[in-house]
Amino acid sequence: MPQLLREIRQFIAISQSHDIARRYFVVNGFDGALTMLGLLMGFYFSEDTESGTIVTVCLSAAIALAMSGLSSAYVSEVAERKKEYRELQEAMVTDITGSAHEKAARWAPLVIAFTNGLSPLLISLVIISPFLLAPVGVVFPVGLFESSLGIAFSLIFFLGVFLGRVSGSFWLVAGLQTLGIALVTTLLIYLIT
Repeated sequence: MPQLLREIRQFIAISQSHDIARRYFVVNGFDGALTMLGLLMGFYFSEDTESGTIVTVCLSAAIALAMSGLSSAYVSEVAERKKEYRELQEAMVTDITGSAHEKAARWAPLVIAFTNGLSPLLISLVIISPFLLAPVGVVFPVGLFESSLGIAFSLIFFLGVFLGRVSGSFWLVAGLQTLGIALVTTLLIYLIT
């Protein structure tokens, strides 16, 4: 397994897909967080919604986001990598079949697709974790909705902080910008319910 991980790291370096995977992680993670926030706010303003229904609907949405992210990234990245590999093959004077570049062209789409698919799923699971943990006896200091919403707002803020660090801008401003987007989303949902 360590050998496989070293090879995957090498393929990521060769294909220069680290930045793409990071972007996909943040973009789809943000989508997952806002989707869960939207669902939770909708349930919060509804009457007599059972925890089981909330978990089922949120998990269904999280799985759909994961499958969408995984498949769309895979299809688009395979096409891009094939194009890049073909152009490299044409530019080289020698055959590069079986080379690290060919392997990177095959592995990069998988790594990017899994990053793109897993980020909204994992973030969604963290956000709805109070609803998942309450049936097994975990007690939260505030209600399940409030706990989940607090987690959602926190994660959205920290995704902004991460983007701020990547861009070299002030982390607090970047975090407050993404938090502002979450608050506007919440306000819009409140106004339509």
